[in-house]
Amino acid sequence: MSRSRFSPKTPSDLESNIMAKNGASESTRPVPVTAIDKDGNLHARTALSPKINTTRASIAVPPSKIIPVIVIAGIMGSNLRASSSGATKNQELKPGEAAWRPPNGKIAGLNEASKWSKRTPDIRQKILDADTLEVDPSGEIQKIPKRSNEDTCRARGWGEIHADSYGGLLFTLEENLNRTFAVSSGSVEMESAWEDINEHDRAAWGTSSGGIGAAITVDELKKFAAYHYPVYAFGYNWLQSNEVSAARLRERIESIVASWVGTKHQCAKVMLVTHSMGGIVARACAKQIPEKIAGVVHGVMPALGAPACYRRLACGTESSSPGKGKLDVYAMGKFAEIAGATADETTPVLALSPGPLELLPTHLHPTWLFAQIKLPKDPYSVELNFPGKNPYKFYKDFECWYRAINLALADPAGKFKGVAEEKVVGSVSQAEKFHTRLLDTYYHPNTAAFYCADPQQLSFGSYQWIATSSKAVAPPYLQTGTVTSYAFGGGRNVSIAKGPMLFFEPSVQDAAGDGTVPTSSGQAPTGRVLHTFRTVGYDHQGAYKNKAMLALTQHLIVKLLQKVI
Repeated sequence: MSRSRFSPKTPSDLESNIMAKNGASESTRPVPVTAIDKDGNLHARTALSPKINTTRASIAVPPSKIIPVIVIAGIMGSNLRASSSGATKNQELKPGEAAWRPPNGKIAGLNEASKWSKRTPDIRQKILDADTLEVDPSGEIQKIPKRSNEDTCRARGWGEIHADSYGGLLFTLEENLNRTFAVSSGSVEMESAWEDINEHDRAAWGTSSGGIGAAITVDELKKFAAYHYPVYAFGYNWLQSNEVSAARLRERIESIVASWVGTKHQCAKVMLVTHSMGGIVARACAKQIPEKIAGVVHGVMPALGAPACYRRLACGTESSSPGKGKLDVYAMGKFAEIAGATADETTPVLALSPGPLELLPTHLHPTWLFAQIKLPKDPYSVELNFPGKNPYKFYKDFECWYRAINLALADPAGKFKGVAEEKVVGSVSQAEKFHTRLLDTYYHPNTAAFYCADPQQLSFGSYQWIATSSKAVAPPYLQTGTVTSYAFGGGRNVSIAKGPMLFFEPSVQDAAGDGTVPTSSGQAPTGRVLHTFRTVGYDHQGAYKNKAMLALTQHLIVKLLQKVI
């Protein structure tokens, strides 16, 4: 295997010269920097050792130019706890008690499912009350980079987000972005991690070896190595509107930049790496401060929303999918127990929370809601109308039989007696404002995105209510039926004017995607960003655990930053 080598030629090639000076003559062990003072001096601690021990402590002196990298979690990917201060107290939890802690590992997952399965709808509403919660920074940090420590990682927010989903991403970025070249036989070569990225199969990225997919050159990596890339995580209260989360992200960005400038470093911009709904938060933030964003990598973003959100509101969380094996279906069932397996369990949380409602299909989403009548011969589908073709008016329609929200289920805790409808309407209106006025089609100009279009990871590209009938029903009458009762599993008995009583069942996933976001929504940034990557081979939550996507993300960070460094 050939390696890209060069000899350090200029004093400006900081990292290469440091390695050439310190890396070849004697063995060393890395010691993390514990603090940086106001004058920019690094502080570290190490134990004294006997003279016989010739391995010296090594402290990496990073470049003085800084581009922080911030990883932004998806919905449900941030740890939440009951607020430790504030006028509004959680009705179920003590101040500081964990409210939402996504499980890490199978045993923790089973325990969490068991705990949530025992929680009634009113208890769920009380626990997941957006106004009484805050981000919990005390979550698990699974792996600490060699030249860092837990205190530093926690100060940078690593404990705010789900370790199983993002811990590997955080660790890999911190390790590799700040280790670009190594010394070998008097010359300098790319670190093996970067050689491996260059040799990664471009087909797994859905691209070729040309253009943005071209291998990173030595000159590009040398240019990149002139900066230091401290890696941060940003957790947010995903029950609140993404407008609020975007404002808090802006505050975090400005605080991080100021902290580096305050220690005599050059720092003006940050790099954002997003997952799922985190991409929507990042876009709304970048629209406010584009000059402070160096670039953005979006992963599996539901750019147009997702019909799966409607399904979970209307029927509860799906617990199966066509083509999935027994273990996958079992895992889906356990997740449904946590998130809410029925509309009775999901409605009190989702319908009262603007953040989740902002994942409903937006005004830009292609036609997605249908009724299908299965006749003995020639089944047919009918598009279900939205008032004025406005999806937000539909989400506020609590009378039509295919409504998303059953008001009778919205407030089992009785927190909004007499005003539950007003509260739900307000949450939907906030989602409409966010979609149409604050976000719309905006993307930061230095953005790339990848999405999954895997036929083995079926998603709801559309949603159909399916009924079996012995005779056809005229399309206009399908629009005006009345729900007479609900069935377990999300089905609805519907009385059709001038027609039969029909039992409508929820449809199954019908489109390639990642199991949550369909291709139609994932690919929506195409033409509005520098490049989109159509990929396969992973599910929604596991996007950054996939080796190909992890390699692609690092590749894109280097390529995008060439424009601004």
